[in-house]
Amino acid sequence: MSSETETLADALPKEIERVQSIIPFYRDPELNGAGEITARMMEFDIQKALVAMMSGDVVGMLQAYEQLKGWDDV
Repeated sequence: MSSETETLADALPKEIERVQSIIPFYRDPELNGAGEITARMMEFDIQKALVAMMSGDVVGMLQAYEQLKGWDDV
């Protein structure tokens, strides 16, 4: 039986995509802007993750991954 372990380099981009996919729900016009702050916080966390990835900062990538995992799906 083989078990596959996902690396941080694989998991972080997936987590970025997941969070990007839920941002539009927080920008729903029916919320009358109530979700805008949350959406911006999510975007900020995504930017931190991208910077960490581009600079090769493994500690920053791990911190960003954990932060992004904290955003619940709608």
